[in-house]
Formats: sequence, structure tokens, C-alpha cells
Amino acid sequence: MHRDDLETQARRRAGAKMGLYIHATVFVLVNLMLAAIAAASGKSWAVFPALGWGLGLAIHAAVVLMRTGSFFEQLVQRERAALQRDPW
Repeated sequence: MHRDDLETQARRRAGAKMGLYIHATVFVLVNLMLAAIAAASGKSWAVFPALGWGLGLAIHAAVVLMRTGSFFEQLVQRERAALQRDPW
């Protein structure tokens, strides 16, 4: 792989991971604030946005980890080997 291609791929992966970290940080901060507001009002409604958003965060994490983790790399290597054997 060419050095520029490696740099591009590394930046893309780092960006995807950074996006996940930012998403998780905002999730925690906002839900802590919502929990504090709900506790001050004596209600327990804050669990509902946390569950919904938590599902979205879990999906985001799954996508990022599959694309940047070893599972994705193994699939890419298998496909590369298959294409080298028979490109059609």
C-alpha cells in the first residue's frame, strides 16, 4: 500500500474513533444533566432519553469497532486474497 493511502486510511480510522469518543462524552454529559433535572423535579423520566440515545450510541460503537477493528481487517484480507487468486 502506498504511503499516502496509509495516511488517508489512518486519518479516516482516527476520525471515526474520535467521533465515537465525542458522541460518548456528549451522551454522558447530557444524560447526567437530564438526570439531575429529573431528580430535582422528583420524576424519573430521564431514563427514556438515555435508553433511546444509548441504543444509538451502541449502534455507532458497533459500526466504528467493526470497521476499524480486527474483524474488518480480516474480512478485507480475505477479499484481497480472493481477488488476487481470481479477480473475476
